[in-house]
Amino acid sequence: MRTRVTELLGIQYPILQGGMAWVATAPLVAAVSEAGGLGIIGSGGMTGEELREEIRRVRSLTDRPFGVNLMLLSPHIEDQVRVVREERVPVVTTGAGNPGPLVEEFARLGIILIPVVASVALARRLERYGVQAIIAEGNESGGHVGEISTLCLVPQVVDAVRVPVIAAGGIGDGRGMAACFALGAEGVQLGTRFICTEECEVHPAYKEAILKAHDRSTVVTGLSTGHPVRCLRNRLTRKFEELEFSGAPREVVEALGVGKLREAAVCGNVEEGSVMCGQVAGLIRDLKPVRKVIEDIMQEFWATLERLKRVGDS
Repeated sequence: MRTRVTELLGIQYPILQGGMAWVATAPLVAAVSEAGGLGIIGSGGMTGEELREEIRRVRSLTDRPFGVNLMLLSPHIEDQVRVVREERVPVVTTGAGNPGPLVEEFARLGIILIPVVASVALARRLERYGVQAIIAEGNESGGHVGEISTLCLVPQVVDAVRVPVIAAGGIGDGRGMAACFALGAEGVQLGTRFICTEECEVHPAYKEAILKAHDRSTVVTGLSTGHPVRCLRNRLTRKFEELEFSGAPREVVEALGVGKLREAAVCGNVEEGSVMCGQVAGLIRDLKPVRKVIEDIMQEFWATLERLKRVGDS
């Protein structure tokens, strides 16, 4: 399959794995890249040297292209950027900020920078900076979210920029991928679907919580802080709701979330930790190898296009 995304990244399928902190580690990243997609290290929570170790761990498992996601608000961002430069990581995706100052420098080093955006305005601004592609992420996604749904955001970003657009948020199978391509996307990024794979190192309880989820299992917390997060409903989210409805100060609400993703993803505490995942969790019912996930997505993608063609021919 050839799109501008596959040609830009040197991958077989236009499928990217989201760079999820504490979740997207070397075995998952390498498995996605080996299966023809683009695996992406989630650097959130890592120091610079921890990121370097993870990059080298990926390279010990695959010689295919991979990426690193940089959360620009990380307290370790300067060290992480230095390590990405020194290790000549092929692809960088960014979130939680404006990566404009990095675009020119990374381009000189041959590093492809692809920002995650949640608005048309930011997409336009970053295209002017010179990014080569854009990930438009709707608020169905897990983790930090914007205000606009994938269905509405993607076509508006596609119309606003000339670079290829990768859709993210609410995509878990080939039907979702086909829908995003119908909106004008030339690639997709999936996060939650890749959590429930054999290669993902996240705690088994985290995976099990997603497998048990249904269509209304997720909730957005932290709206009062300006940094909303989508995760599974549990005791932690109820505490967030109580604080926010009571008008608690922003710093008190923010303090409740400190360390909670690690608590769930690493320690397996899925009631008091933050089980970040997207609304697509309700579609996920099995745990299987990464290669099987990608094969199934592509098979269903082509079958969906064929079904739509038959509808048009009828």
